[in-house]
Amino acid sequence: MEEEFIVVFITTGSLDEAMKIARALVEEKLAACVNIVPQVFSFYWWEGKLQEDREALIIAKTTASVFPALEAKVRELHSYTVPEIIALPIKAGHKAYLDWVTGSVLR
Repeated sequence: MEEEFIVVFITTGSLDEAMKIARALVEEKLAACVNIVPQVFSFYWWEGKLQEDREALIIAKTTASVFPALEAKVRELHSYTVPEIIALPIKAGHKAYLDWVTGSVLR
């Protein structure tokens, strides 16, 4: 069966929190690579009110088979009650890079 690759987006309330989560994901081989965008502006509804926040954005590259463990780790470390943890499929990519992702995460 061919490996399915995904990109996971996670927003956090601070750069420090993003770095803690990113480090854990890579150290525990739940993601091959994690990028952090240190500041994004987020607008969303929460508890009936329009919110405007500055957040950090984590972009993690991994495989679909690892996602349940990645999600559990993020939920364990995240300060939000309902953190954004969304996965998007990678439809195509440089084969050598995708092979590296496969070799860098849990199997």
